[in-house]
Amino acid sequence: MSKIVVITGVNSGIGRAAAYKFAELDYEVVMACRRMERSRQVQEEIIQVTNNRQVHLMHVDMSSFCSIQEFCKDYKARFNKLDILIHNTAYFNHGAQHQLNADNIELTFATNVVGPYLMNEWLRDALSRAGEPVILHASSNIVKHFFDPKKNLQFEHLKGEWSASEPFSVYKQYCESKMALVMLTFYLAEKYKEDGIRVNALQINGARMSPETLNKFTLKWRLAARAQNLFFPPPEKMAKCYVDICTSPRFRDVTGSLMNDKLETMVRAEQEPSALQAG
Repeated sequence: MSKIVVITGVNSGIGRAAAYKFAELDYEVVMACRRMERSRQVQEEIIQVTNNRQVHLMHVDMSSFCSIQEFCKDYKARFNKLDILIHNTAYFNHGAQHQLNADNIELTFATNVVGPYLMNEWLRDALSRAGEPVILHASSNIVKHFFDPKKNLQFEHLKGEWSASEPFSVYKQYCESKMALVMLTFYLAEKYKEDGIRVNALQINGARMSPETLNKFTLKWRLAARAQNLFFPPPEKMAKCYVDICTSPRFRDVTGSLMNDKLETMVRAEQEPSALQAG
């Protein structure tokens, strides 16, 4: 029986590159995407280039809890198990104002943290039926802001209208969401041990953005992003990290880890002064 990988956000960038790599390895690939028209084009390209006909497209909006629940229900109706679940989707819209999802949760946190948590929970039974199931959370090197153990996450402003005294910052919210995703990784790794499900996170160190992605930025931020983009590695580099963490025998017994782009495990500060304080 072929192995199945679900990747969220496969229209462009790292997610798209990862879908290509898994298809080349003869995995059955499920592209979990929001923008279906664009996604169908990518799906057809991957099938044509890799000659892997087992590349499927399913709709999901990772900011909508109802959409995630419907996706999980449909997935389990079509597939008996799930070997690898990669949470690649992330919301980060420079200059955006405070927004809520349909469930009254701040949009950045809903998409980047709560959505992955719910999908993990609702697909847990499918993952537990696989031989060596893996969940991978795409975090970011932006969590460096939280290496200071005195830094706290501001959870009190995640629900309802913005009530804090300081102005809303989607950049700050993104930072906090990615650190929360790392914390969720540690928590779920312990929780899912009884099912043999490994849960790890990758600290993404940037990847070259497509013109389509750059055009989503407001003009002020677009100019800065274009300059920064010149120094970013191609998305294939981080996509290879996705594949290695999820398939290499080297990581077969690794769970509850945050890894950098060199696939080194970040450790607690009391063990290594220059590393991540995760406590």
